[in-house]
Amino acid sequence: MRKKVILVCEECLSRNYTTTKNPQKDSERIEVKKFCPKCNKHTLHKETK
Repeated sequence: MRKKVILVCEECLSRNYTTTKNPQKDSERIEVKKFCPKCNKHTLHKETK
């Protein structure tokens, strides 16, 4: 079963995106470079706990 996760911006710490992942296949946390509307630029977004 897929698990819902929240992605948070590394610079301003705003929670901008939600996505899903398979915890059986992906055990480590997701890191994706996405656009942050608050920073108004592309930044690294990491999965929260």
